Amino acid sequence: MLPVSLLDNGEQSSSLLKNWPEMEKPREKLLHLGSHSLSDAELLAIFLRTGVQGCNVVDLARTLLSNFGSLANIYRATEHEFCQQRGLGQAKYVQLQACLEMSKRYLAEQLHQQQGSALTSSQATRDYLISELRHESREVFAVLFLDNQHHVLKFERLFWGTLNAAAVYPRIVVEHALKHQAAAVILAHNHPSGVAEASMADKHITQKLEQALQLIEVSVLDHMIVAGNQCYSFAENGEILSR
Repeated sequence: MLPVSLLDNGEQSSSLLKNWPEMEKPREKLLHLGSHSLSDAELLAIFLRTGVQGCNVVDLARTLLSNFGSLANIYRATEHEFCQQRGLGQAKYVQLQACLEMSKRYLAEQLHQQQGSALTSSQATRDYLISELRHESREVFAVLFLDNQHHVLKFERLFWGTLNAAAVYPRIVVEHALKHQAAAVILAHNHPSGVAEASMADKHITQKLEQALQLIEVSVLDHMIVAGNQCYSFAENGEILSR
């Protein structure tokens, strides 16, 4: 990944952040308006804390987003790719990975607190699956195993594939459902292409899994497809036979 120049033709960057109006500074803006009001660059600037010589922290954040293409790509970057960028290093890489893991654990805790059938359509479920699968560069098929009260027993990644397809074996899913003594499951996989739609292959494997799990009296509550920040639900689109 080739970094772009922080300053074009030796021009000076925009004025120092300390000279900006209070409500334009990322930290003050967050405190007054909430985190949702910040752009990706402003959020990244708060994480970075300081800029580099000749470049304030917001300009640095904008440059990094331009180099990587998106926040998701920054999260996905290897340690080498991350650290070769100006203004970044191993300490920042460790901090970023820690932030990502804390977010996942928070969403997992929220998910475990959900009760009853509301779990199948709750925003907590979507948020958790998106946090787990959105950054995967290849297709991953995973399963949420639930007890008879629909409390989460285990989340497991079971199959990995190419960017286009994952080989999913119903026998393996059945074995894991028995191991966890699950009464129900929520299937999930990602579309690295970013298209939040169910393909014919997705529909076919869902039917095969429903049929296999019915033999051991395990219900399929939903199959969710994660594509970036979006999540397609089979249940909400009337495509789960056992419901």
